[in-house]
Amino acid sequence: MAMEKKTAAFEYAPAPESRSVVDIAPSYGLFIDGEFTEAADGKVFKTVSPSTEEVLSEVARAGAEDVDRAVKAARKAFEKWSALPGSERAKYLFRIARIIQERSRELAVLETLDNGKPIKETRDADLPLVAAHFFYYAGWADKLDHAGFGANPRPLGVAGQVIPWNFPLLMLAWKIAPALATGNTVVLKPAETTPLSALFFADICRQAGLPKGVVNILTGYGDAGQALVEHPDVNKVAFTGSTAVGKAIARSVAGTDKKVTLELGGKGANIVFDDAPIDQAVEGIVTGIFFNQGQVCCAGSRLLVQESIQDELLDSLKRRLSTLRLGDPLDKNTDIGAINSAEQLARITALTETGEAEGAERWSAPCELPSAGYWFAPTLFTNVTQAHTIARDEIFGPVLSVLSFRTPDEAVAKANNSQYGLSAGIWTEKGSRILAVANKLRAGVVWANTFNKFDPTSPFGGYKESGFGREGGRHGLEGYLDV
Repeated sequence: MAMEKKTAAFEYAPAPESRSVVDIAPSYGLFIDGEFTEAADGKVFKTVSPSTEEVLSEVARAGAEDVDRAVKAARKAFEKWSALPGSERAKYLFRIARIIQERSRELAVLETLDNGKPIKETRDADLPLVAAHFFYYAGWADKLDHAGFGANPRPLGVAGQVIPWNFPLLMLAWKIAPALATGNTVVLKPAETTPLSALFFADICRQAGLPKGVVNILTGYGDAGQALVEHPDVNKVAFTGSTAVGKAIARSVAGTDKKVTLELGGKGANIVFDDAPIDQAVEGIVTGIFFNQGQVCCAGSRLLVQESIQDELLDSLKRRLSTLRLGDPLDKNTDIGAINSAEQLARITALTETGEAEGAERWSAPCELPSAGYWFAPTLFTNVTQAHTIARDEIFGPVLSVLSFRTPDEAVAKANNSQYGLSAGIWTEKGSRILAVANKLRAGVVWANTFNKFDPTSPFGGYKESGFGREGGRHGLEGYLDV
């Protein structure tokens, strides 16, 4: 028998982005009232690169005293900032947006180092959107009378904002841009595993000449976030993160007059009908769950596929997953980067083991994992039922659960059978079916024949345990105005 000649996959030469474009200082302080300052108790913590586990920098760890200082600075700055004409506030926002564009390469490399996501995502998705959010809300700053919230809507005061580690700079933009456009001042706490881009943003605020105290950045752990949320002089709380923490925040602000928006977890259904263009759907499924290693609250983590095309779709999907490149996130060829932290990797691993123990069938793309850093191969589960833990709980990793359906009604019932309601996707050739199904899905965002598409003009948010309030678009102004 003639030996089969195995053709090797096309080899790419390494194409690393230069680390020299970003200059990370050995240590950073808190940004309060326009100055970098040490924590009151002198505490610090280290931030590491998830792809190599090397220490990138040492960062001040905020405590309750620092939170109080920052809120006081924001309160003092609020008087003058809120009194500025909208057209003047807009100038600062436009300036910030332009500086972000000018420094986008540096910021993309920084984000990739601190978060672990591929450079092509930070470069082509995160940074353009960050700048776009500031440009968009700069445009609203002098038009608030025409936003549909009545004449002369007023800012709330000091906004306490807590953001997650999966899109550190983008979540900052979602929070800070509308807050400043509407005349509020901000105290923001980035996630402890990804503090660096927020500190670089503090530098951008200084570069833009933003008045002192308008934006304050407090790096630290959950206790700092809790102190910020519970501070009596904070008028608005905005949080993106886990549902468990969101519930704790809702309990702590109950009975106060604080205005709250919560953007929490998700278990998005990506529904593929039998008339969908398979290759296009496969690309959308890959984007839906493997973009940012699946560490996306609106990820399409549940694939609902019509029974008649299930085998064909899964064959095509597995073939596509085998071509994804996992490795150095600074390499421009990399598709799958590192998991953000050892803690997150442990959670993903535990949930996939539960999936196997409960009888779901696991398939992982064949790939070599680097020896250092936190890595998880793209994985999918078949033979999943709605009772499986992996079909109900948010894994927040590159893990896809595949379920099947026969009729559109069954697809809708299965998609809505979740405590979450953040996102959904529909794949079909029929416009009428898109509209009919989308109207029945209890999800804040429904994508049709695409997935994970974002735009600053479009509102984003959830139903049920995915939170309440909307960010982005005209709707995103409401959470920062007294209407």
